[in-house]
Amino acid sequence: MRPARRAGDGYADRMADTPSGGSLPPSPSVPAAPSTGTDVPGKSRRRLSWQRALVLAGVILLIAACAIFMLFQLGTSLGPEALMIGAAAAILPVPVLVACFLWLDRYEPEPLKYLIFCFAWGAFVSTAASLKVNETAADWFEDRGLPVELTAVLVAPFIEELTKALGPILLLVFRRREWSGITDGLVYCGLSAIGFAMVENILYLGGYGYASGAEQYGPATGAQQVIAIFIVRILLFGFAHPLFTAMTGVGLGIAARTASRRVRVFAPIAGLLLAMMLHGAWNLLPTLTQATGEVFISIFGFVGVMVPIFFGMVGLAVWLRAWEGRLTERILPDYVRAGWLTPPEVAALSSLGRRHAARAWARRVAGDAGLRAMRGYQFAATRLALLRDGALRGLDRRPVDRERTAREEQELLAAISAYRSFFVGRDPQSPVGVWDGHRYHLRFPDGSQRSVDAPEEPVVPIPVVLA
Repeated sequence: MRPARRAGDGYADRMADTPSGGSLPPSPSVPAAPSTGTDVPGKSRRRLSWQRALVLAGVILLIAACAIFMLFQLGTSLGPEALMIGAAAAILPVPVLVACFLWLDRYEPEPLKYLIFCFAWGAFVSTAASLKVNETAADWFEDRGLPVELTAVLVAPFIEELTKALGPILLLVFRRREWSGITDGLVYCGLSAIGFAMVENILYLGGYGYASGAEQYGPATGAQQVIAIFIVRILLFGFAHPLFTAMTGVGLGIAARTASRRVRVFAPIAGLLLAMMLHGAWNLLPTLTQATGEVFISIFGFVGVMVPIFFGMVGLAVWLRAWEGRLTERILPDYVRAGWLTPPEVAALSSLGRRHAARAWARRVAGDAGLRAMRGYQFAATRLALLRDGALRGLDRRPVDRERTAREEQELLAAISAYRSFFVGRDPQSPVGVWDGHRYHLRFPDGSQRSVDAPEEPVVPIPVVLA
């Protein structure tokens, strides 16, 4: 923290220490913003070139082909009835798990198309590749007189974690600017793991559960086995696959926000290796229990090792979520000093509770259009903080990247100004004023005007007109 000083001389400086480097917007003047209408500005879209269209078509065809392959494989091995029962039971926990990961990403939600891509990649591409490799490895072990269970320990963790992570890795390579850090890595990799676990659970619930029990003792026994496997595999240990792949997500998130080429290479590799080792250890527990007859091995492994790792990862995810919210307090004061934002607006972005209060205020003073504008404003402000943070970290090494960052910065600032026009000056309880980057110039009901220093604790929110 810096020494205390007069509020009007350095209020924005005391809000956060911003790293040196980078340049402020060339001018603090605000572009003209629409004052009427109900449409809110949106993010500019890039034109789809034929190369990008070709790659997109190839990815869609690959996912579709793998989906058809998995449907055929499961339908052939399980039968229609067991397939439908297994699919119904396996889909039940998916909305809950997806909602948990989307909850982490509320400050800066990722594009829906990328979320769907990661989920579909894990559900179909990863499962198809893992199924073929695991089957081949099992046959190889069996031909040489080795236990088939070695496949679960020596092969499955490596191929499954590699293929689950490949989808998010492709996003990082081709859409690095869409990554805001470790939180995005957790979300992308988590959704890929949820998709993989969903299809894998169809096999366990439909095959080892219903089909096996119904074949031996009838449908009632099959239903009982489905319930038993559902409780053990999903309710108790449904976090397993997302936990493993989250390790890779941490590595990818670190690589996305560093300028070091070594870290960009070794962080994902380290995360992937850790995911493989954790997955292998998880699969080793029941294998050792079955070989030795000691149930204590599984109990100690699950309760003493895996559960603490799970809660540690949950704690890290929650901390990272809060850190992403505080990023606006560290970065956006630069724009306060330049006259683009006011101190209360930055304070109103620092937590989800304050953001919710700002949306409620915007709806009260400007209706549904104000609510939509406040949502867009908060998203654009978060994107602006992430963009400038990336520039300060030196992520833009090439001139073309720096030019694109400068262009996106101006687009976001223009969007922020347009969003503000929907709710600024509409609250009759707030004084009419102008912020010049240092002080408020307010006009009071009696017609008098005077300059006022920014308060020590800004009232949230008081958006005023910018000078």
